[in-house]
Order: sequence, then structure tokens, then C-alpha cells
Amino acid sequence: MLILTDVQKVALAIAPKSAAGNPAAVDGVPVWSSSDETVLTLTVAADGFSAEAVTTGKLGVAQVNVTADADLGDGTKTITGVLDVEVKASEAVALDIGAGAPTDK
Repeated sequence: MLILTDVQKVALAIAPKSAAGNPAAVDGVPVWSSSDETVLTLTVAADGFSAEAVTTGKLGVAQVNVTADADLGDGTKTITGVLDVEVKASEAVALDIGAGAPTDK
């Protein structure tokens, strides 16, 4: 799981591999998505091989999903990559002071 704070962003990239671990091609442009865009948004590169994930300020968990077509012919064989991301609070930068209801002395 990737842990980010509520003020961070991160570059992501995919590298398709064969069953033997060698670089492999995919057909078309990979498709990216965030399971919760209120927690994490994505800006995907035109070629689909990279994206920037940006926290929105909301705390929580989201999954980054990317799918691609591994069949280089007319057919389709969908492969999927998943990255779990947890967004936690960043360090404190201010102190809020709360006051109770005023009373007589």
C-alpha cells in the first residue's frame, strides 16, 4: 500500500511484462481510474503509460486501477494492475482554539 499525506501527489507508471518478466507490448492506450475521486484524482498521460495521482485533501483509501489489452491482434485480453493508496493527515501547521459559552463571574 502506498501512503500519501493530504497535501501530496505522486508520479505513477506502468511497465507491461511477459510471464518470464521481460518487457512486453500492449495494444492501444491503457485506461486508468481511481476508485474514489473524492480522495485521489488522476491525470493520465496521452500514451496511457503514466499518470499523476493527486490527493484532494480528504482522508481515506482509494485504489488506482489500470487496464490494458495484452492481445496484439484483433482479439482482446484484458490485464489489470491495482495500487492501494491510503491518504493520511499531514503534519500540523496551525492550532484552532475553541471557546465554551460565556458565563457570569
